[in-house]
Amino acid sequence: MIDLPVMQFPVEKLINTARASRERAYAPYSGFRVGAAILTSEGRVYTGCNIENASYGLTVCAERVALFKAVSNGERQFAALAVISDSEDYCTPCGACRQVLAEFGSEVKVYMCNHHGEYIVKTLAELLPLSFKLKGGEDGKIEDSPRPNPVRVVEPVDR
Repeated sequence: MIDLPVMQFPVEKLINTARASRERAYAPYSGFRVGAAILTSEGRVYTGCNIENASYGLTVCAERVALFKAVSNGERQFAALAVISDSEDYCTPCGACRQVLAEFGSEVKVYMCNHHGEYIVKTLAELLPLSFKLKGGEDGKIEDSPRPNPVRVVEPVDR
């Protein structure tokens, strides 16, 4: 777990950065604007907003935009993510965002905010227990994982 920036980086600043990013959201279909800010282990912050498309399947969530910007800049270790919408409800990452974030660590703190800036915080492991993982090395090669012995159900021959 990475402790450094979350304790030294003011949570309110991360939330306000996400709020400012929300203002750049492109949400003409749903009207549901979301902003996100992700904090790296080195203390850098990357932002994202949701970007909708007439073909809904091509829409991208704010959390993934922020993460992809960070990864495309060489970041691989993250400490925290703030996500905020215009809603009275706390804005939680969707399942796809949770899975994508889990690729980079389960102890990332996720600050889920309402439009007032009030928040609840959970680790990614709490939001997505038993996330899907492939065993792979730094070189990107997938390692063979041991397979359990299959259980066979055998029907009796005599009926």
